[in-house]
Amino acid sequence: MKKARDAGIIVITLDTPLDPVDAADALFATDNFKAGELIGQWAKGTLGDKASSAKIATLDLTANQPSVDYLRHNGFLTGFGITVKDPKHFAMSDSRRSSGRPERWRDEGGRKAMENILQKADKIDLVYAINEPAAYGGYAALKAAGKEKDVTIVAVDGGCQGVKWVKEASSAPPSQQYPLLMAADGVQAVADFIKTARNPQHGHRRETRHRPPSARRSVDQRRRGPEALLG
Repeated sequence: MKKARDAGIIVITLDTPLDPVDAADALFATDNFKAGELIGQWAKGTLGDKASSAKIATLDLTANQPSVDYLRHNGFLTGFGITVKDPKHFAMSDSRRSSGRPERWRDEGGRKAMENILQKADKIDLVYAINEPAAYGGYAALKAAGKEKDVTIVAVDGGCQGVKWVKEASSAPPSQQYPLLMAADGVQAVADFIKTARNPQHGHRRETRHRPPSARRSVDQRRRGPEALLG
């Protein structure tokens, strides 16, 4: 990144922060940790007394755990009340959790990952998925195995298809994000830099507001666009 800056190149990232975050000139993203935390809190409240003994399946992303992966995962654990030992990594399993990695965030990958989990876990009470395609794939695997009843499934994103899946009762209300607006803000920052040569790190910091989840309304981070975390 230093070479890019030395060459006069501006680096802008969307959705997934680099590590360290200031390796990029600007990041346009919603708060992935908070998104996970919200669905974790909702899941714990929904399960009530059963939360302390719930068997949890997590459908994560990749073995190298990019920032969006561990932020959402650890946010979910924190919201659910499970101690996170390493904020930049997550344990793949423990006495309460089983995990799998959906390939490329797709529903087919989520289905295969859940099938692998079901070979090891005799019962699942709660499924956390990094996104809705993975969640839907997990639900499909549970349903095929006749184990979808009384399983709560939570995820992040809140896209149009994901909201449809919520209506079909295959997933609980997600933490909703706005990827198109992230992209639009990022492109606008590039256009502004071309016009003014003003580094985007000097721009306005946009705040994100979080609305608590409910059984009938998607969780969201509502404002006109995603949060801009500037370096």
